[in-house]
Parts: sequence; structure tokens; C-alpha cells
Amino acid sequence: MYQVAAFREDRIGVMQQLMREHPLATLVTAIDGRPDANHLPLLLDPEPAPRGRLLGHVARANPLWREAAGGLDVLAVFQGPQAYVTPSWYETKRETGAVVPTWNYAVVHARCHLTVHEDRDWLHDLVTRLTNTHEAGRPQPWAVDDAPADYVERMLKAIVGIELRIDMLEGKWKVSQNRPAADRAGVAEGLAAGQDDMQRQMAALVSAAVAKPPV
Repeated sequence: MYQVAAFREDRIGVMQQLMREHPLATLVTAIDGRPDANHLPLLLDPEPAPRGRLLGHVARANPLWREAAGGLDVLAVFQGPQAYVTPSWYETKRETGAVVPTWNYAVVHARCHLTVHEDRDWLHDLVTRLTNTHEAGRPQPWAVDDAPADYVERMLKAIVGIELRIDMLEGKWKVSQNRPAADRAGVAEGLAAGQDDMQRQMAALVSAAVAKPPV
């Protein structure tokens, strides 16, 4: 990923928080020179420290797991909040007019080594953990045991587990850190007044970002 110092995020805890809040990852592979991508919800396990591992599953019909049966290096991309930034929010526009639009975003790249799991108990534990994670906070959480046992067994036979050992984490938070303070304030205010939650999430990131020298 192309990086500039103003936007680089190195704090593992910050990157892991984004991965938990936006668990649908794009899993990028290259087999025999052919690029491919799968979109999978992944569960972040903080162990082994410091980077942890990612756990998920694919359909047994998906060729990814066969290609990775002996181990495979992959890239998991987690996309956080993102939003268009209009120059109209910049104080600099009123002062000089020398401004252009941009796009703010926060993203994490996890370089991983992928291994496959077909063990029934491993898979049952995984789907239970995934379910409990995403049902937490609901008024009446659904549980794996709510489904008939024979149905659960059929579903487990239709999937294959994947474990991704995280070898490297790289974050990029492009959240107006390179703009003067007045411009950053204008961006945060403009985004906060937006109509969708993604804009408001980005407004919070802009407000919380550590200022960097304008470039």
C-alpha cells in the first residue's frame, strides 16, 4: 500500500479496533499469477500477541481452501469509514481558493499465512464464536444451538475453516491530518452534518486525529 508519513498508522491496538468494528475483509490471493479476492467476515483473535490471528470459514465449494491446503500467503484488507471531502469545507478555499477535493478513509492491511481446518469440533467452536460475537447486544440473541442439531451438522460439513496468522499489520488513516487546523475543523463539521453514519464516523476520526504538518 502506498504510504506517506502524514497518514501512516502503526498502533496495533488502533488497527485491531478497526478490524473488529469492520470485520468483512477482502481476502486477496495470487495463485499461479492469477489475482483473486474473496469477501469474508473474519474473527480477530488477539493471540498470539502482538498481532494475533484471524479466523473464518469458506464454502466447501470455494476453491480457495484447496489452493491453500498446504499453506498460502494472503492479504486481508479491512476497510473502515470513508467519505468524500469537498473543498467547500476548507477555510483555505475562502482565503486563497487553492484547494481540490479529496477522499478520506481508514484501512488496515493484514499480511497473513493461511492454513485450513476441516475438524468438526474446530468448526463448531468457530461458528459459535462468530455467532456470539455478532449477536451480542441484540434483545434476543440467536445461538447456534437454536437450530436443529442435524441441520447444524449438515451446515458444518458444507464449510471449511481458515486460520490466518498475521505476520504484518499496516494501517493508513487518511483523515485530513495534513490540512491546517481551520480546514480540519471545517471537514469535521461538514461530515458531522452528513446524512449517513459513515460520514459521522469519519467526522469523529478527523476530530480525533493528531495534526500533521500541511503538505
